[in-house]
Amino acid sequence: MRFANYGRQVDYTVVMAHPISVRFREAHVGERLKAEANARGASTSALAEELIDEGLRTRRHPMIGFRDGAAGRRAWLFGGPDVWEVIGGLIGGDVPPQDRVKRSVELLGLRRELIEAALAYYAEFTEEIDAELEDNRRSADEAEGLWRRQQELLAL
Repeated sequence: MRFANYGRQVDYTVVMAHPISVRFREAHVGERLKAEANARGASTSALAEELIDEGLRTRRHPMIGFRDGAAGRRAWLFGGPDVWEVIGGLIGGDVPPQDRVKRSVELLGLRRELIEAALAYYAEFTEEIDAELEDNRRSADEAEGLWRRQQELLAL
């Protein structure tokens, strides 16, 4: 959001909190949550929200898990690659839509159920996966640009 402040524009972010009280039957669960949050440098609330969100997503999409990486947490297929990697090979291209799942099974060497699980997750969380695809494209473009520059320098 932006607002005028004596002729200057000021940016700020509004975070709407939705407080909820959670009580653990087992004290060690709360202790482990606090210890993990501390180890990650996050607040207990932020970690709890992340874990609950991921748990709810996994219940809806049981073949999907979450893992850390250089770009942060991301969805992945149990026994397979990240969801964005599957979707990148599945969506678009010159393969007719009715043949894309079959073609992805052949190219990626994954079971059809995993390809369909990635597609179902993508249908619900399209913006998230599209952002990961764009990040990958940008990183690839940067790496190619660096490689080309190195080749130019070698040619001197």
